[in-house]
Amino acid sequence: MKICYTVDEVRTAVKEWKRQGLSVGFVPTMGYLHEGHRSLMEAARKDNDKVVVSIFVNPMQFGPGEDLETYPRDLEKDSKLCEEVGVDIIFHPEPEEMYKAGFCTYVDMNGLTTELCGKTRPVHFRGVQTVVLKLFNIVTPDRAYFGQKDAQQLAVIKRMVTDLNVGTEIIGCPIIREADGLAKSSRNTYLSDEERRAALILSKSLKLGREAIEAGERDSKKVIDIISQNIATEPLAKIDYVDVVDFATITPVDKITGETLVAIAVYIGKTRLIDNFIVEV
Repeated sequence: MKICYTVDEVRTAVKEWKRQGLSVGFVPTMGYLHEGHRSLMEAARKDNDKVVVSIFVNPMQFGPGEDLETYPRDLEKDSKLCEEVGVDIIFHPEPEEMYKAGFCTYVDMNGLTTELCGKTRPVHFRGVQTVVLKLFNIVTPDRAYFGQKDAQQLAVIKRMVTDLNVGTEIIGCPIIREADGLAKSSRNTYLSDEERRAALILSKSLKLGREAIEAGERDSKKVIDIISQNIATEPLAKIDYVDVVDFATITPVDKITGETLVAIAVYIGKTRLIDNFIVEV
């Protein structure tokens, strides 16, 4: 396994792979890798001849007052995990390598980025789309792998690839959870022991919402109320949003039908956590 720090290094390696007719899988990450990332890398390893993982804490997707400086980083630990899985290249650029002096070109989107996380993180998805398109242009992967935990991001990337004719297949992979149900996240490390226990309210509340839908409930507002009321029983939890939207368009729906995303964002103390489930009705 090789760690590349420059765009040219990655391009040179991938160009040689492509010359040999090898397929390339790609997993973009911000590092501090966990079992959720491992599942993406294992899927990429299974489907492709070569695998590239990017580890880049992208400053463009953090708004003022967010956790850019404190976001957890551990390249040594990440490298060991990547090597275990059989990753071929880690791309670990500095911000100055990705955003040269005078950088002023961005990727933006209407519609899909205005709901859910877009309400309170207005610059986030512009930063995500810009860096992901740059990474796609650098790595030129045949397939790229994203986790469903960031379901809105997955929908946004799928739309961007379609709209801009990017020749990369986007593969969504299931949420990986702790044994007690908490969705794996690099930000879980921010939680104290008490907050870690309190964070279980996310998965427990979503479970109630899913059970209501499985029992025949189709009114979005009633499902939102079930989830919200249960979250409210946890004193350390503060709701950012509880929403029911069409998964493809991320627009709110009154009635649950087709492929529907039920998504939540909740502050546990100062840590903002997200979780969701997708149902096909």
